[in-house]
Amino acid sequence: MLWGIIGIILSLVLLITLAYRGMPVVIAAPIASVVALVFSGAPLLASYTEIFMPALAGFVGNYFPVFLLGAIFGILMTITGYAESIARSVARRLGARSALLATVLTSALMTYGGISLFVVAFVMFPLARELFRVADIPKRLIPGTIALGIFTFTMTALPGSPQVQNIIPGQFFGTDGFAAPGVGVVGTLIILGFGMAWLEYRRSSLMRNGEHFGSDEIPAKRGGSGLFGRGKAQPSAADPDGGTSPQRERSGGTVETQEKDAPVPASAPTTALLQPRNAVEPFLPLVAVIAVNFACTLLIFPRLEWSYLQEEKFGGIALSNRAGIWAVIIALIVAILVVLALNAKNLGTLKSGFTEGVKGAMLPIFSTASEVGYGAVVASVAAFAVVRDAVFNVGGNALVTSVLSTSVTAAITGSSSGGMTIALNAFGDQLRTMAEDQGMSLEAMHRLTAMAAGGLDTLPHSGAVVTLLLVCGLTHRQSYKDIGMVTIVGPVLAVAILVGVVSLFGSF
Repeated sequence: MLWGIIGIILSLVLLITLAYRGMPVVIAAPIASVVALVFSGAPLLASYTEIFMPALAGFVGNYFPVFLLGAIFGILMTITGYAESIARSVARRLGARSALLATVLTSALMTYGGISLFVVAFVMFPLARELFRVADIPKRLIPGTIALGIFTFTMTALPGSPQVQNIIPGQFFGTDGFAAPGVGVVGTLIILGFGMAWLEYRRSSLMRNGEHFGSDEIPAKRGGSGLFGRGKAQPSAADPDGGTSPQRERSGGTVETQEKDAPVPASAPTTALLQPRNAVEPFLPLVAVIAVNFACTLLIFPRLEWSYLQEEKFGGIALSNRAGIWAVIIALIVAILVVLALNAKNLGTLKSGFTEGVKGAMLPIFSTASEVGYGAVVASVAAFAVVRDAVFNVGGNALVTSVLSTSVTAAITGSSSGGMTIALNAFGDQLRTMAEDQGMSLEAMHRLTAMAAGGLDTLPHSGAVVTLLLVCGLTHRQSYKDIGMVTIVGPVLAVAILVGVVSLFGSF
């Protein structure tokens, strides 16, 4: 048993090390699994084909449509120029003096509207860079500012978020994406308030010390655009938990490899080829995602007949097991159709968006699924029972147990969706039973578990962090302190406060 526990620990250290050094998680996770299996004495081949691969396939089977549609939608928003137009509209409205807030809100709006997280990151960097230049704000704050808008409250806290991190808990707790709206809104205010306070404090502190935008100049990205000019869009990824590979840029039919061995996602959307007719048009697809998601979840689905789901061929499921993911799938499909309808005369131009979307969805989903497979292997070894019992003996509170187990696995894997899936695959049934026995709200469990996944997932080895820093041309030493404060300290503080409130007074 002792050797088994040592094997689990060593496998975790190896997974973190390999991920931090840029090895794709698709490869790193199976290697780490072998270490855990060798120390436990379990058979390697049988564990790979009968445990690792079924868990990987299960994740892909559940969430592939969300990754695929999100990638296609994000790339279509880039090709049409909608994403850039939205960023410019918000930036102009708030002005350069509010560069920090403008960057956060623009990033958050696009993320909550269903655009893939790193599509937003690549679109936002050149615009944030220009805003920071005009306001003379130290550029080391750009990564933290973008991260606050895309990796925190819009990903996990805001009710109805179409991001996969908000969908996963519903698969285990029978809840939907609008679970515990009061808890989510309060959590959003805490995270956003803390993050903005920190960024403003850092801006003032750095500028008092004589640091300005021009200090240690960031090289301009090839094809980047200023606030008032159009340029080539940068490569993007479909999910912050995706794997890593050399960055590529497509231009004029050629593909050039940049930043040798740079750990950035491989998906590459086409450059903005079209021009929106007006400033309102780009917002319509985002409104469609939000409105359709809301309508399906709270108005349409509850009024339809779903008794046929109890048939054996449909797995005997309940609507609550699938409502969240179905609503997001329909919302993204409608949003894509809205983009196509608005650009009916340019459908030939948009065709590449579907091809690139398929490519852009593959690496992120298989990277996350590979981590889920690793978690299944670890959970299968005998020594894991000791870990499981330790987790459940922490305090006996279902909410606390769910939050802690999710936080730990997200920290280990550097992945919010991967860590949460691993934890809930291992403990989900027990947590649900425990919560029901204790009278704990499953909606509150959904919301706070999702928020917990979006806290420690951005430790320095996180692929999302490494990629964002590379996009911005900065290093961990320059900018990680601010990323950590807004994506770790703020969310962890919000979860801690809300766990206490919900435990004492119930969900709201």
